[in-house]
Amino acid sequence: MAKKVVATLKKEGGVVMTKAIKMVRTKAGGYSFEERIMPKESVNEFLG
Repeated sequence: MAKKVVATLKKEGGVVMTKAIKMVRTKAGGYSFEERIMPKESVNEFLG
């Protein structure tokens, strides 16, 4: 399960940045978390 938006980072006069975290299954069968700070428009691609 993924959390869509954890925090919104604002840049004045620029692009609105968002921190997204998703859970990724490893080859060994465990889980790890991948987090990125990206433009708001790219979040759905990252979680998809």
